[in-house]
Amino acid sequence: MNPVFNTYQLQRRKLTQAAVASAASTFSLHSGSVFAQAWPAKPIKFVVPYPPGGPTDIMARILAPRLQAALGQPVVVDNVSGAGGNVGTDRVAKGPADGLQILLAASGPMAVNKTLYKTLPYDPLTDLAPVAQISSFPLVLEVHPSLPVKTVQEFIAYAKANPGKLSFASAGSGTPQHLAGELFKVMTGTFFTHIPYRGAAPAINDVIGGQVPVMFDILAGSLQHIKSGRLRPLGVTSAARAPALPDVPTIGDTVKGYEMTAWHGIAVAANTPDPIVQRLNAELVKVFREPEVRQRWADIGAAVVAGSSAQFGALIKSESTRLAQVVKRSGAALNAALNAALNAALNAALNAAFIGQHSFSP
Repeated sequence: MNPVFNTYQLQRRKLTQAAVASAASTFSLHSGSVFAQAWPAKPIKFVVPYPPGGPTDIMARILAPRLQAALGQPVVVDNVSGAGGNVGTDRVAKGPADGLQILLAASGPMAVNKTLYKTLPYDPLTDLAPVAQISSFPLVLEVHPSLPVKTVQEFIAYAKANPGKLSFASAGSGTPQHLAGELFKVMTGTFFTHIPYRGAAPAINDVIGGQVPVMFDILAGSLQHIKSGRLRPLGVTSAARAPALPDVPTIGDTVKGYEMTAWHGIAVAANTPDPIVQRLNAELVKVFREPEVRQRWADIGAAVVAGSSAQFGALIKSESTRLAQVVKRSGAALNAALNAALNAALNAALNAAFIGQHSFSP
């Protein structure tokens, strides 16, 4: 056969294949864009895995109306609390992969609980698709004003002088509030009892009421109470002072090497079509360009992040490794079930005592 003809046929075949591939790619991009623009056709449920009033709830309620305006469908905040954020997170992980349920993804259920709990009904790395990180901010070690300490050093001395008499509240086992306290105990050689709640809001209410004297809370949830004098801040958990509390030193100034930050993001069920994930990401990026939203974030002590879905996925993986070491170092994973049972009983006793002290005559 003519070698020139063979060369011609080969070149023609390659050109045809390239044209087909290009057309397929263009069609895929076009159809994906059309699909993303057509979505959503129904209301969206914005699942917050903690009770109303806490920092995750605050952020969701700032974002929900703006996402609703951008997407053209109602975006309804749905608080599904329990098990340190696991219940609400699992609901989205097990839900339809259609983007109609979005999760306010907190670092506890996304990067800690896999190590803390012996069994977890979902895998954050495989059952959820990251959309965007939305925050990064410190926690603050705070006490009820009746506790006779005003600095981190005084708190350490008091805890050592009263071993086992203090307790600290958290938003649940595995949450940043919990791990910040456990890391502090390990690094200072102190001991005080962990009392997990179903979220930050009920925990902080009991600290304000004096039922539990100590909390390491996400700054967003406690700032207003600190400014009103109902809570006394001793130190922030970040490497540098928080702009929202410039006069409060870092815990690391006293406990060298101590550092803990919290973060949040948005996630959807795994296998949600990528055009939906990218549409959500793009809309969130636009929302965080709004000066009012950036100011609201600053008001609650959070840094705006709003990066790519890939960046958030990388953060979840790296934090899963780092925070697993904190859990193992503290021994929290070994005692999670026992602590949960004991602390539930203690919570009930504290609540009963509180109700008895604050009963009103009809």
